[in-house]
Amino acid sequence: MPNFPPLAHVAVTVTDLQRSTAWYTALFGSEPVLDEDEESGDFHHTVYALSGGQLFGLHTHAEPAAGTFDERQTGLDHVSFACSGRGELQKWADHLATLGVSHEGIKDASYGSGVSFRDPDGIALEFFAPPGVE
Repeated sequence: MPNFPPLAHVAVTVTDLQRSTAWYTALFGSEPVLDEDEESGDFHHTVYALSGGQLFGLHTHAEPAAGTFDERQTGLDHVSFACSGRGELQKWADHLATLGVSHEGIKDASYGSGVSFRDPDGIALEFFAPPGVE
């Protein structure tokens, strides 16, 4: 069996594309590389190229479903971004504070350390660092 491939991209559905595009542009510190309606007209996607080759997309749909994000429902729980160590994690926590994004600081556990926060739609996000790496 071949090695399992890394994640290529993650896409989240948002309610207000303009608001979310501004928010994620500030978070990532870069502009989207793609911003277009899908040929079918069923949805629009805005895509960011992240370091490491991954893509992060924002989607809006022509016929959105009712409700808001809740990680307790079946489906996505959260998206986590890898940090090399606790030092980098602290820099991202500081960046969130600079952007006015609320979080409860770095939480340490035996399996690593993380900073949890939410986007404008309440989608759960996290910066995560492995244990024992400064």
